[in-house]
Amino acid sequence: MKRSTKNTTLLMACILGFVAACSNARSAHAVHDVDGVTGPNFTFTAKSGYLSTAEGNSVYFWGFANASGLAQYPGPTMIVIQGQLVKVTLNNELPVPVSMIFPGQQGIRSQGGIQGTIARQAAPGGSVQYTFVATQPGTYIYESGSQPDLQTEMGLVGALIVRPTGYHPVTNRKAYAHSDSTYEHEFLYVLSEMDENIHDQVEEQVKTGKPIQVDMTKRWPVYWFINGRTGPDTVLPANAPWLPHQPYDALTMIHAGDVTLMRVVGAGRDSHPFHHHGNHAKVIARDGRYLSTAGQTGGTVGADLAYHVFTIPSSPGSTYDALFSWTGEKLGWDVYGHSPEDPLAPHEYAEDHGKPFPVKLPPDQDLTFGQMYSGSPFLGSLGTLPPGEGGFNPVGGFMYMWHSHAEKELCNNNIFGGGMMTFLLIAAHPTH
Repeated sequence: MKRSTKNTTLLMACILGFVAACSNARSAHAVHDVDGVTGPNFTFTAKSGYLSTAEGNSVYFWGFANASGLAQYPGPTMIVIQGQLVKVTLNNELPVPVSMIFPGQQGIRSQGGIQGTIARQAAPGGSVQYTFVATQPGTYIYESGSQPDLQTEMGLVGALIVRPTGYHPVTNRKAYAHSDSTYEHEFLYVLSEMDENIHDQVEEQVKTGKPIQVDMTKRWPVYWFINGRTGPDTVLPANAPWLPHQPYDALTMIHAGDVTLMRVVGAGRDSHPFHHHGNHAKVIARDGRYLSTAGQTGGTVGADLAYHVFTIPSSPGSTYDALFSWTGEKLGWDVYGHSPEDPLAPHEYAEDHGKPFPVKLPPDQDLTFGQMYSGSPFLGSLGTLPPGEGGFNPVGGFMYMWHSHAEKELCNNNIFGGGMMTFLLIAAHPTH
């Protein structure tokens, strides 16, 4: 096992991430898209690397790399358009055969390689090519079909996004054909877990040239990830140079009133209840299938089978597409601190417009100031703070923790305050 010498403090990582996020929130009202590799042609390489965990560990893993780049955890997010012929060439630098399967896709063909149990494989040092037509929009998973219990655990897994026909990043941002899947921002949450002992065994067997043999019945995960990072590294910037194998962040940052598409992928072998504080989310699709009695197009009814949840029960191999928004609805007070005479913004919850904050705050000497407190209880407002207090929320945003509701999954190898955890930052809408 290789251990890192870095001295990561969970608190400082959170603070630095939030400061960077809040600084970015000052910029123009730009939309957020999922990071990934745009197709329809892809070249991936299966290889090894070491991923970092937030408490300072370094874990050997196998991952898919984009072309000749570094192995990634999870693998590069594939982004294609409905109807495209997708071609994936897989090169293998690992000491075992590796393949790729694409659940939810039909008519998959393969060329080259060697025959495997589920799909044709790339032998060590070899390659194989897969082709399929992306017939249905949605969020999907891809993973190794060779000894998947071990190889998925080792990191050979990723997400596939199929955008609908007619999608445009500015004028037609929809997840499916119907207009009720329209969104302003999209975020991906690939949920997974790891047993460090399995990775140590595989690393030792590779180094000594022994056959890869692991008793998977003894698997006991001690790390839990969102987009390949343990909390609070999840809130650090995307493509951070000190996390070369884990380029994807998981900090959700939106403005009040924005409609956000949550793409949740169960990429491990365990189920994870992904709990998103702040509001319910409307699930409009599962496993790439639009929840409509009219089928994938939605017809005239749209997602009439959609439902609201406060926790997405992600299971192995499953995907969810859900719409999330936050306006301060039904809190019982005007989150902006408006008086009734102030103009009403179009995204504001009208029934609470002008309602006063329901309590009178004690004097400063009777308050304990959190580092994210802006000095004001109102969204987008900054108040006076005592010297050395607060100061890490320059836009006066509201913060919510998004995390697994299985409490043990909020740990990094038994250290509490990490794991499958990230945050939502609500910034005031630019019109306020």
